[in-house]
Amino acid sequence: MKSSDRPLVAIVDDDRSVLESLVRLLERAELDVAPFASGESLLESLEALAPDCIVTDLSMPEIGGLELQRRLAERRVDCPIVFVTGYGDIRSSVQAMRAGAVDFLTKPLDRNELLQAVRRTVRLGAKAREARRRREDTLRRLASLTPRERQVFELLVIGFTNKHIASDLGICEKTVKAHRARVMRKMNVRSVAPLARIAERISAEQRCGPVR
Repeated sequence: MKSSDRPLVAIVDDDRSVLESLVRLLERAELDVAPFASGESLLESLEALAPDCIVTDLSMPEIGGLELQRRLAERRVDCPIVFVTGYGDIRSSVQAMRAGAVDFLTKPLDRNELLQAVRRTVRLGAKAREARRRREDTLRRLASLTPRERQVFELLVIGFTNKHIASDLGICEKTVKAHRARVMRKMNVRSVAPLARIAERISAEQRCGPVR
């Protein structure tokens, strides 16, 4: 569990000396660190841990770095990863990067290079979490609309005026204005333009996945 507002980095390496060295390095850089000797132990602690970044060795018994990455994806854990390895190859690095790894470093590690990679990864993770928080907030707000409010929302964002909405839905314009006001309040916007951007973003995510 995170004990402070500082970024928490989970380190996974079956080599105890490497693990201890990385812990000392990152703690000196004022980062909170959670060390693990195996991918299994990280997975067991993941729910309570909520790390901002994972630094993992590629080659480990039972669950290697790529397998750990795959299992995290299965659990929908969107935590950025930095791979380190003494036996890296092009194929493994390409596979890791395609699956979302932020960096792929080879041992012996350059300390400055590792710190830069971790800090960059933590920043990316923070941005991803904030984008996810905003997306979830938008979806909650959208779900709070009544069926009629959702109809008004959908017509507003394609440019319909109150008069046109009233005609299309078979209701009076005064009722449209009341629904429109509630839609604006629930979606936390003041005009149609940001409402249209929300609708556009939701449509893009439905087609291609979350936009960050």
